[in-house]
Order: sequence, then C-alpha cells, then structure tokens
Amino acid sequence: MPPLYYRPRVHDDRSPVLVGVGRVLGNRDRTVAGAREPLRLAADAVQAAAADAGEPGVRLLRELDSISVAHTASWAYDDLPALLAERLAAEPRRRFSAPVGGHWPAALVDAAAARIAAGETRIELVAGAEASASVTMVERAGVEPGGDLGWTAEPGGTARFGPDDLGSPAMQAAGLVLPTRVYPLVDLAHGHAVGETPAETMSRGAEVFAALSRVASTQATAWNPAERTVAEILDVGPGNRMVCEPYPLAVNAMPLVDQAAAVLVVSRGLARERGIPESAMVHVWGGAGATDAADVLARATLAGSPALCSVFDRTLASAGLTADEIDVVDLYSCFPVVPRLAARYLGRDVAGLAGATGGHSAYGGPLSSYSLHAIAACAARIRAGPRTALVHANGGYLTHQHALVLAAEPHVDGYVGDPEPHDVAEPGPAPCPRGEHLVTVEAATVEYDRDGLPRQGFLVGRTADGRRLAGCTPAGDAASTRTLSLFPEGTGSPAGPAVVGRQVRVTPIGENVQVDPGRE
Repeated sequence: MPPLYYRPRVHDDRSPVLVGVGRVLGNRDRTVAGAREPLRLAADAVQAAAADAGEPGVRLLRELDSISVAHTASWAYDDLPALLAERLAAEPRRRFSAPVGGHWPAALVDAAAARIAAGETRIELVAGAEASASVTMVERAGVEPGGDLGWTAEPGGTARFGPDDLGSPAMQAAGLVLPTRVYPLVDLAHGHAVGETPAETMSRGAEVFAALSRVASTQATAWNPAERTVAEILDVGPGNRMVCEPYPLAVNAMPLVDQAAAVLVVSRGLARERGIPESAMVHVWGGAGATDAADVLARATLAGSPALCSVFDRTLASAGLTADEIDVVDLYSCFPVVPRLAARYLGRDVAGLAGATGGHSAYGGPLSSYSLHAIAACAARIRAGPRTALVHANGGYLTHQHALVLAAEPHVDGYVGDPEPHDVAEPGPAPCPRGEHLVTVEAATVEYDRDGLPRQGFLVGRTADGRRLAGCTPAGDAASTRTLSLFPEGTGSPAGPAVVGRQVRVTPIGENVQVDPGRE
C-alpha cells in the first residue's frame, strides 16, 4: 500500500524527477599521467549520469534546456557551463555558474525542479567538479597544467579569491578568515550552551566522524575510504595533528581531492515518454534556503544557526513530514559542529544520521560541489529501498543553508519547494571599541602549526555591557595561547577548564591582542 502522502494525480507530468546520477573519483594515486582537469572530470560525471539514465540518457544530454555548475576553485574558467555544453554537443538556452558556497548544489537542484514544475524547462543538468589534489601535485612536480597538460587556458590557473570572500573587515582584523578557525569557535560556543565540557565536545565530534567514515568505506568514489574508530580520531599526534582546538586533522574537511558529480533532472512526463521506468525515478519534492549574516561577528549568537533552523522547519513543513519520518538524513559535514547543530535541532542522534555519502573528511570535500555527491548518493539509496531522504547543504561560515527532500514516490502536491533563500539574520551585539577590556569569553580557539605546536589564539568575547570584542594573539605569544588553550599541558584530551564563560583581560598589542587571566 502506498504511503499516505502519495495519491495518484492526473496532471503530474511536470513533477520533477532525478533520472540520472553520476559520481567520479580521479587520480587518488596522484600521478601526473592521471591528472584530469575539472572540465573533463565534470564531463565524465555527466556521461556517468547519462548512462545511469539508461538508453535515453545520451539523447537527454543533447536536448538540455539548462546547465548549472557549482563553483570550481581548483581551476579557473570564464564560462564552464558553455565549455561543458560544447563537449556534450548541447545547446541549452540557460547556463549558470554558481558563486562559492557549499549550499549551491542543493539550491541548484531545487531551482531546477521548480522550473520544471512550472513548465519553464523539461531537462536540466547540474554538475560540479574539483581537481585540487592533481593541481597541487603537478605544480609541486614542476608541471604546468595549462602549458604541459593542455588544460583550458581561459583564463586557467587556480581560481582567485578576493578579501570579500574571506570575511568582513572585522573578521579579517580578528584573523577569523578561515573555516578551520571559525567552525571550532562555533562548536565550543555551542558545547558550552548545551552544558558540555570541552572533552565532551571533542568526543562528540569524533563519534560523528567515525560514523561518517563507516559510510564512506562503502562508497566507490570516496577519497579516504578507510574506516576510522573514535579512539583513532581522538589520538592527536604526528599523523593526526591538532589544527584548531578542539579539532584534530581527522575531523577537518579534506579539500585536496579529485571528484566530480552530476545529476539529470527532468519532468516525470518526459521520463515516461522516454521509457524510463518508475523505479528509476527519484522524485524531487523540493526544499528551502536561508541566509544568516555574512559577518560572523554581527550575529546574535555564535552558538547556533537561525538559517539552519529555518530551512529544516520550512522544508519539512512543506513536505508534510516530521524529522522522524525521514528515512535517510545526509547532513553537511565539513566540521563536526554542522551535523551536531542539525541533529540537535532535528531531535535525532547525530551518530545515527551518518547519511549516504560519508562526510568531507572520509568521503572527500570537493569544496562547493560536495552536496551534489550527497544528492547522488541519496538517490541511489532511495532506489534501493528507503522512501525519503533529506539532503542538507551548508555554505560560508554557517551563512547559507539549503535542504532538499527526495522521495521514491511523488508528493500529493507535486513540487512543494521554496528555493529562494530567506534572510533570517538577527541583530547582533554592538562591536567593542579597541582598548583594554575585561571580557567574558564567548568563543576561543588555539591554532597549531604543522609540527603540532600552539601557534596563535583567536578570541570572541563580551564586555559587561554586552558589546562584542574579537581578536587574535601575536603568533608565538605562548602566555596568551596558554590562557585560551584547552590543553595547557599539551595536546591530548582537554585537561584545562572550559575557556568559554571565563573572564579574561584583553590588551591591544599592535594589530593583535594580548590575553591574560581575568582580574578586576
């Protein structure tokens, strides 16, 4: 008997469905001969998606109405969708290259589904590819990808990022310009808010990534398919150095990968016309997007994500489902705090929500295109038996969120998504003027060098009147980093008291700050 949410519709030919998904792993051995540029990886993933669609797949590619491509950082292109269309002998009337952001693949598939449901298009392709591992390897070998390997030279080279891509001027002044610094801050603030000790926060993250590694070990396109235990992830040492407290390398995203993915989205009516069986169709019910303040230091709190809450609320409400009714939940897992926040809001055990892909560390983190791999992996799972899947995607510093529901049957109302992102930013505290201040730590982390030694501390605090102060210590200021560190006696299990919630005194030192134990 079909589930209650499904009733056959007479006019459901416009319902959007995935009919072809493809994922490609390239050059894991890191050889010059095995290096493929992102354009070729993307084309290979598209051909894999066409093959997955069966005999009609090749024709579908030639009749594309739209090509959307996630941002590629490992190699620069003037118009990657146009180059991809040329390789496919297609002439889509719509081409789109997405900006930087891990949320984009879910947003692109959702938008494609919306256009199909509205009758604007019938066949859409969404693709994404990275070749960061090969680019790094060949450049170290003295090989120039454009001149020596014939990679596209328009313009070629690695993609360039401007200051605005890193963060606001306030974030840049405080050194909060890398995901490896910002996400640990959020996790420690979140852990403090829910009553965890730093050791518990670190352990919970290890549990999440151990579960993810088990999933990745089953994926043919995983970059690091070895299963890891919680103990291995928590064992900080030369092979698993601390990056930024409380995150050792094993729970950081791995962007140096060669991976590509592609999905074909078509109308259900066209799929039927082409003879694609119902069992091969994965229905795109739709989802929702939301955006928080781009400036992390302008947010009301560092301990949560209003945008994440918004997309889950709206996605599940429009689908008519509760979180417990979703069979497969694939949470974006660049760092532990993202799935931890998502699972807590959904009211489900985070280790039990390891999903279908395997996370950015074990499966691999192809930057802005990761969630396209998650969509493909969830589609494969649905074809194998589960009825519904929720794909969650995150971009920026927990800035942009998008969620998407896939299902084995059509929704009674067809497409029910809301792909345009909602701005859910809440007013934050006033910034604190530069000077000497006694502050209560809102979040803090210590960054380590490649030799495993503490290098620099990063702090966000609140003054007694509620203003927010942020800064970084001078590199090599051992006393300041010791004040902020969870490991006052060296790495291992956090031995010191929680830093968040303590009072410290902050004194300007040039462009940086000195941090001392608080004193009245």
